Amino acid sequence: MTLTLTPYTDVIKDEMLREIARRGDVRAFPALSTLLREGDTTDAFYILLSGRVKVFGTDSKGREVVYNTMGPGEYFGELSLDGSARSASVQCLEPVKCVMVRGTDMREFLGQHPDFALHLIRHLIALLRRSTDSVKSLALDDVYSRLAKLLQEMAEPDVSGRLVVPHKLTQQDLAERVGASREMISRILQQLVKGGYIERQGRRMVLLKKLPPGW
Repeated sequence: MTLTLTPYTDVIKDEMLREIARRGDVRAFPALSTLLREGDTTDAFYILLSGRVKVFGTDSKGREVVYNTMGPGEYFGELSLDGSARSASVQCLEPVKCVMVRGTDMREFLGQHPDFALHLIRHLIALLRRSTDSVKSLALDDVYSRLAKLLQEMAEPDVSGRLVVPHKLTQQDLAERVGASREMISRILQQLVKGGYIERQGRRMVLLKKLPPGW
């Protein structure tokens, strides 16, 4: 049976991606659900319809590093199409609705639509560039520089023109994203508030002026 995606055409804007989604099933998951586990041998492909997820890895001590966060219209799970184990875990940050496409259906689609392979290659190149930038930043930048870069990348203008980090991120979330301790992030944020650079609104942040180049 073909999946009807009429309610989600504004979310999945790419027609080729919508065609893939029609081969899957809509699934709903509560916040904090784990969709994929690092090391698993499942091969399903996921397209987000609503909600946000984090893509992360862990070590033997349970410490986390967050590679990325994703929202509606984005997809993940494509790295398992070569038959390898999952390279990262994916967890819901809030209630999520997504389309899950079986790996066999995805590979069949690629065989029938080789032009989508170019779309997938561009997506993977973007992931590689992001990973390269992350490794460079971890090796060469201090914690403050990594945090400032993250906040400025995530900030979006609201209706009044203010730059707002729209997602409700805890200090632990930020620490995992930049590879630092929660205590260090707390100290930096406190100083930025005192300096009049940011304003805290619950777990949201408003960037009041350009962040200083160093601390």
